[in-house]
Amino acid sequence: MNTLGRAHRFGDDINTDYIISAKAKESRVNIADMVPYLMEDIRPGFASSLSPGDVIVAGRNFGCGSSREAAPAVIKGAGVGGVLAASFARIFYRNAANVGLPLLEFDTSAIPDGATIHVDFSTGVVRDTSTGRIWQAKPLPKFMLEICHEGGLVNYLKKHGRFVL
Repeated sequence: MNTLGRAHRFGDDINTDYIISAKAKESRVNIADMVPYLMEDIRPGFASSLSPGDVIVAGRNFGCGSSREAAPAVIKGAGVGGVLAASFARIFYRNAANVGLPLLEFDTSAIPDGATIHVDFSTGVVRDTSTGRIWQAKPLPKFMLEICHEGGLVNYLKKHGRFVL
């Protein structure tokens, strides 16, 4: 599983209310209707700046706050190819797996905002296509790749009926 896109940098402690505000979530039912409000409180117009495959790059504790599954679902719904961060809040990590949003955890501090990067989630290799610089993250486990490939946990279980290890 790979993605190629522009890096969009955010700092530490990006909480689920920053990702999708409670106000935007409560007034809309469908994930697609929430996409225009992605990161709206901290970066107005962010969703309109995205191209399919772009990557969110963040610091520590990405996705902290509430247990809203809508947060990773809206990121995925916006066409983001994955999220790279120094660390993730545990509930966000789990919810990302549930919706099939791939994540890599490693020191992302040297990835420049706006860089075009290629991410291979199966090997954990992140490459800046302009400079050739490479970062190595711990790859996603095979079962997580398969869940992401199927579009999330529910789709995986519908197809396989159980976990196939």
